[in-house]
Amino acid sequence: MSRYRRARTGSTYFFTVVAYQRQPILCDEIIRKSLRAAIEAEHASRPFKIDAWVLLPDHLHCVWTLPEGDADFSTRWMKIKRAVSLACGNEYRREGLMTASRIKHRESTIWQRRFWEHQIRDEEDFARHVDYIHFNPVKHGHVQQAGDWPYSTFHRYVRDGVYASDWAGALDGEVMGYD
Repeated sequence: MSRYRRARTGSTYFFTVVAYQRQPILCDEIIRKSLRAAIEAEHASRPFKIDAWVLLPDHLHCVWTLPEGDADFSTRWMKIKRAVSLACGNEYRREGLMTASRIKHRESTIWQRRFWEHQIRDEEDFARHVDYIHFNPVKHGHVQQAGDWPYSTFHRYVRDGVYASDWAGALDGEVMGYD
């Protein structure tokens, strides 16, 4: 029998959300704008703090902190993904990618089902995940330096003095404990 640890309320989480079949569509202007609007709407309805974020063509990573007494990140993601799918569904409906299951569940061809989450354990874990997020565009070969990627909270971290503008984040090809 599996034992699952329940999420603590008011905790901080790292998320990975992926485009359906890793389509490189998430940085398209219409999806970026719809994603921003969906996040803002959900944040207004059910607050949370975005500690770090990076949007890449086929996936995104972020760190959120939920309010004390709240551990419902699943509903937030469901609503955000649904809002983007409704806003962009016509432009991004790929008939060739529709399966019987996707049709039955009224799913779009924008997002993979579900998402991956990790509860942040401590300050070191938080720092490693934030560094991982900000280095991700370099890791995937989209840019040479983290500061060159426009869809990231890296720029906020530089402005706040957390990173130098030329922060590299990598040591011998390894990012803060990640390969």
